[in-house]
Amino acid sequence: MHLIPHPQPSQIASLLALSVSAVLAASVPKLPNCHAHQYPGPRNPSFETGTIEGWEVVSGDAFGSASVSSATSYWDGPFHQVGTSFVLGFAQAGEAAVGELKSSSFRASSVMSFLVGGGYDPANLYVGLVRDKDGKLLLKQTGTNDEALIRIVWDTSKWAGQKVHVVVHDSSTSNSWGHINVDDVRVGCHALGDGNGRTFNVLGQANQPPASSSAACSLFAADALRPQFHYTQYQGWINDPAGLSQWRGHHHLFSQFNPDAPLWGPMYWSHAESVDAVHWRELPVALSPKDASNASDTSGRFTGSAVVDMLHGNKLQLIFTDYTDTAFHPGAVQEVVSVATSRDGIRFDLDSRNPVIAGPPAGAPVFFRDPKVFRDPTDNSWKMAIGSSNGVSGSVQLYRSTDLISWSHVGVLYTGDGSTGNVWECPNFFPLGDKWVLFYGGNALGWYETGTYNGSVFTSEKRGLIDAGPDSYAMQWYQDASGRNLAITWMGNWPSPKWPSRVNGWAGSQSVTRELFLRDDGGLGSRPIAALDKLASGPAKKLGRRRVDSTGLAVGSTTAARLQVAVDLGATVASSFTVSLFKSRSESVLLTYTTANRTLTLDTTNAGYGQAGTWQAVVALSAKNKLTLDIFVDRSSLEVFAGDGTVMTANVWPRYQESKDITIVGHQGTAAFESINLTPLGSSWC
Repeated sequence: MHLIPHPQPSQIASLLALSVSAVLAASVPKLPNCHAHQYPGPRNPSFETGTIEGWEVVSGDAFGSASVSSATSYWDGPFHQVGTSFVLGFAQAGEAAVGELKSSSFRASSVMSFLVGGGYDPANLYVGLVRDKDGKLLLKQTGTNDEALIRIVWDTSKWAGQKVHVVVHDSSTSNSWGHINVDDVRVGCHALGDGNGRTFNVLGQANQPPASSSAACSLFAADALRPQFHYTQYQGWINDPAGLSQWRGHHHLFSQFNPDAPLWGPMYWSHAESVDAVHWRELPVALSPKDASNASDTSGRFTGSAVVDMLHGNKLQLIFTDYTDTAFHPGAVQEVVSVATSRDGIRFDLDSRNPVIAGPPAGAPVFFRDPKVFRDPTDNSWKMAIGSSNGVSGSVQLYRSTDLISWSHVGVLYTGDGSTGNVWECPNFFPLGDKWVLFYGGNALGWYETGTYNGSVFTSEKRGLIDAGPDSYAMQWYQDASGRNLAITWMGNWPSPKWPSRVNGWAGSQSVTRELFLRDDGGLGSRPIAALDKLASGPAKKLGRRRVDSTGLAVGSTTAARLQVAVDLGATVASSFTVSLFKSRSESVLLTYTTANRTLTLDTTNAGYGQAGTWQAVVALSAKNKLTLDIFVDRSSLEVFAGDGTVMTANVWPRYQESKDITIVGHQGTAAFESINLTPLGSSWC
C-alpha cells in the first residue's frame, strides 16, 4: 500500500491560500475576444456634434435638441463625459418628462460599452440594446441616482453580426431622479479601455451572475468593485450595522437592509455570523417590515442592538426602532421601541407586548431612535441609550429595566452644545478603562466623547471624530466573551451620492472589525483585530529597511492586501512622504504624512468614481518618534489605521483594472522606513 504523507499545518495553509487565490482570480468576469467580431457602431456615438444628429426621438418629450449638454460639472462634482458633449436627461423638458431616444442601427460586435448616469429605476430609466428584427430588448442598464457618468461594459458576442440599436428610455414621471444620462457608446476593442494600459473595470448589472448560481466565495469575487473581506449584501442596500453581539461562540452582525434595490428604503435586518469576526456566513433575514407590499411606504425596522438574555433561557434578543411612515399611516407614533427574540439565532419572534417603549418621553421631539442596550455596573441593571434631540442640539435619552421588557425613563443622559448636530442617532455608551465612552452620529459625522458617568448622567471630558475619513457612520460597539471592546462601522455616509456599485445592484459595506481602546490623550482609538491575520492568502512581501526619496519605491500591485509600514521619524529628513494606492496611469489615492505638523492627509481627488476630496488628521507619535500605518486595501475601499488609534476610511471605486499599484515617494529628502510589509489578503466568504 502506498501511503500518502499527511500534510503539515503550514502546507495546508499554503494549499488553502492557493485555492482561495485561484477562486478569486477565476471569478473575475472574462469578456470574449474583442477582435473576433468588430463592426462600426452607431452614428454620433458621443454626441460630439453638439446635437442628437444620428439619433431619433421615438416618443415623448424627454429628449430633443436641448438634451445635449456641454456642462462639465454639477453640485457634487464632474459629469465625467468623454469629449465635450453628452445627453443630460432632464435638460430638454425637466425631471418628470418621458420619452425614448433611439440610435442608428449597427451590427453588434463582440463587446460594447457606454457611459450612464442619472436615476436608478430599472423598469423606467435605462440604456438598452434592442435587436432590430423583432424589437427584443437584449440588455439594459439603469443609473445610480447620481449625475456622474459610469462606464458599463457588455458582452454582446451572442448577437455578434446581428442588426441592433441603442435606446435611451425614460418612462419615469418622478420629480426626483426621473431622468437618465448617456454618453460615448463604443463597440469592439475600443469599448474595453482608454488605451495606454487603461482597461475598464467590467461593470453593469448584466455581468452579475444569479445569486443562486454559486457559493458566496466565487459569487462575491465576480464583481470588480466588491470588497472581498468586508461584509456586503450580494444585491440591495445596507447601511447601519446593528445588533452586534457574541452568542454561543459566534459573532453576530445585523445590518439595515433593503433587499429590493441598492437604495435606502423600507428597512429589514440582514444577518450574518462568524466564529472569528472576520469570516462571515449569511443567515436568513432577521427582521422585516410589517408590510412590505408598498415600496413607497418606508415603514420598517430601524437600527438597534442585541443582548443575550440569560435569565430567560439564554435567548438572543433584538431591541430596535419600529419606524412608521406617517405619510402612509397618519396619526401613528413615528418611532417606538420593539423587541424580538430567538432561541436558535435564525428565527426571531416579535414580542406580543410590543412596543416596549411607546414613543419619546413627554415633551421630547418625535426623533427617537436607535436603542443601544448595555449592562450598567453602577446598579447592575439594563440601561438603554437612545438618540434624541432637545430641538436645538442632539441628546441621548436613558432608560432602565430589570427584564428587558418593562422600561422606565431615567432622564437625559447627555445633551450636546449644538456643534455636533441638532439631532443624534446611533448612540453607544459603555465603560472603557477608567472612563465611559459615548459615541453617536450627528451632522453626518461619527463623534465620540469620553468622560465620567454617575449612573444617570454623563459628563464629557474630551470629544473627537471616530473616523477622520469620508466614509464612516453609525459605528456600533459590543464586548465579546474575552472582554474585548469591538466595533464595526458602516463604510458610507449620507452627504455623498457616490455609489457606483449600484450599477451592479448593490450598495453599502461594513468595516473590518475593530478593537477600541483609550488613547494616551484620553481620546478613543481603533485598531484592527488580530484575527484579520487569518485573511493572508500568501506570504508577505517584506522590503525591510528602506530610505525612500523622490525617486520612489514600487511596493507591489494588488487590489486586496494589507500594507504595514513603520517609519523612524528621527532619521527622516523628508518634509513629507506619500503612499500611493489604487494607482495607475490615470488615477490614484494619495496618503501623505507631513512631518512638520504630524498630519496625515488622505486625498481622493483623482481616485476614480468616488467622492473627490481631502481629509486630514493629526497623528500622535510613539515615545520613540515612530509612525506606524496599517492599511487595508480591498478592491474599492480603504481603511488606514495609525499607531495612535487614528483611523481613516474611504470608498474609492477605481475605473481601471490597472489601478492597483502601490508606491512610496519621499519629498525634499529621504524618509527612513524601518519596515514595509505587503500581505495579500483573501475573502471573508471562503
